[in-house]
Amino acid sequence: MTRHGKNCTAGAVYTYHEKKKDTAASGYGTQSVRLGRDAVKDFDCCCLSLQPCRDPVVTPDGYLYEKQAILEYILHQKTQIAKKMKAYEKQKQAQRSSNQLESKSEERERVERFKTKENSIVSKPINPFTSGRDTEQPGELSSAATAASSSQSLPSFWIPSLTPEAKPTALKKPSKTVLCPMSGKPIKMNELITVRFTPLDPSLDRVALLTRQDRYICAVTKDVLGNSVPCAVLRPSGAVVTQECVEKLIKKDMTDPLTGDKLSEKDIIPLQRGGTGFAGSGIDLTAKEARPVMQA
Repeated sequence: MTRHGKNCTAGAVYTYHEKKKDTAASGYGTQSVRLGRDAVKDFDCCCLSLQPCRDPVVTPDGYLYEKQAILEYILHQKTQIAKKMKAYEKQKQAQRSSNQLESKSEERERVERFKTKENSIVSKPINPFTSGRDTEQPGELSSAATAASSSQSLPSFWIPSLTPEAKPTALKKPSKTVLCPMSGKPIKMNELITVRFTPLDPSLDRVALLTRQDRYICAVTKDVLGNSVPCAVLRPSGAVVTQECVEKLIKKDMTDPLTGDKLSEKDIIPLQRGGTGFAGSGIDLTAKEARPVMQA
């Protein structure tokens, strides 16, 4: 296509390229971007720091963490829970004291009402030489006085002492359970399982190992591990093996090939891994940003 055809603006069709360009420039409409390989976490990287793990541990749900990072996260969450619980207890104590004050004030008002009723029962001798206006009952005087006092105690915008105030937001009782940042399920320190990766070349140091694209292999079949290879962690030994090795070898006798311990279904933990950057990996790699939509 010639340059004149690319810059042609007399076309009757609103192309996809023009629509996408106008959407990005206008600030309206939902934008979607296809993530590439650089936006995908490697299978041996921590879910918190997104860096290759030095001392990896895995949760029973298969999420890999750096031991120091996940322990700091758990301690931080426990500190936040303790602060929230302290604020909740303080609010509860304040509510208890306010309820006690309200009960005391209600009791005092009840006593005052009883006194006024008792005083209204006592009658004074009627003087025939006085007018009827002077023979008003004490109850009527007390009712007029209470009406005047109630009218004076109404909230007023111009008087600071009578201005209504907003009450603080009531706090709910916080949960003492620490949740996993990835799965949202409860997580405990004693449930973390130490993971032992088998390096591709044991003679390489850590710096040389991290610079390689293929770093680890299966502990049994010696296959290279990666995001495209489903992996599993064996709980007794902490070894990382391929899912194919689990299906074809380990599940036949349910024995750990490295330690010889008997295995159960809970001892085989599928390792959660990132995508490969390809649509066939089964992982959604589309990022969307919702923005206002222009309507006719």
